[in-house]
Amino acid sequence: MRFSTYGFCALSCFAAAPAMAQDTAPPPPVTVSGGVTVVTDYRFRGLTQTDEDAALQGTVNVNHESGFYVGTWASTLDDEVSLPGYGDTEVDLYGGYSTTLDNGIGIDVGMLYYWYVDAPGGNDTDYFEPYATVSYAIGPVSTSVGANYAWGGQDGLDYTASNDDSLYLHAEASTSIPGTPLSLNAHIGRSKGSLGLYNLDPNDDEYWDTSFGVEWAGGPITGGVKYVDTDISNAGDFAQANGRGATVLGYVGLSF
Repeated sequence: MRFSTYGFCALSCFAAAPAMAQDTAPPPPVTVSGGVTVVTDYRFRGLTQTDEDAALQGTVNVNHESGFYVGTWASTLDDEVSLPGYGDTEVDLYGGYSTTLDNGIGIDVGMLYYWYVDAPGGNDTDYFEPYATVSYAIGPVSTSVGANYAWGGQDGLDYTASNDDSLYLHAEASTSIPGTPLSLNAHIGRSKGSLGLYNLDPNDDEYWDTSFGVEWAGGPITGGVKYVDTDISNAGDFAQANGRGATVLGYVGLSF
């Protein structure tokens, strides 16, 4: 998700107000941001959610000056091959708190709710997933590590007779290329539990996903190309349907 923020101005911010008053006005307590993105393949933790076809995605985020925020993110899906029984639309509702400590360490904690809004009645698809991320800049490189944990017992994770919890660990790094509008990014993640059951062995409930990309930013418009891969076995219809292998995808977005 990529955001740029704007604030709500009071009537005194119109052209009749002095320029100095505009420049020194305090930031608004609430900011709203969002955007729309077209991606050639929607990959969730390395796996296609659109049968390797394009997806339309959008987001709206509301931030308070205290660090608390709420938002929603949505994407089109493939309901026939990749996610049968989940419908054509995923909506992620989230809320949390983020702050940067005096030593430069950023902390972000919150809760996600995965909502498949048009899943056929009676299908158990939705679930909650708390998350926590720690970020830090090392010279020109921005880094982060985090964890998402969905507890067992939720209907949307009830895939086996055992405890169907899910743990996702991830790390990211990014840096800009000086003198250009380009930046490089890298990601690695490990899924274990109910959302890691994609290998041929039913006792193997974990896999790794990786990605490397380059992004271009110019004002409110961003675009990029990304290489995505997993270590899931290439055999089997289930793995085949979920786009387990390597791909190169592209995206372009407009933010506000």
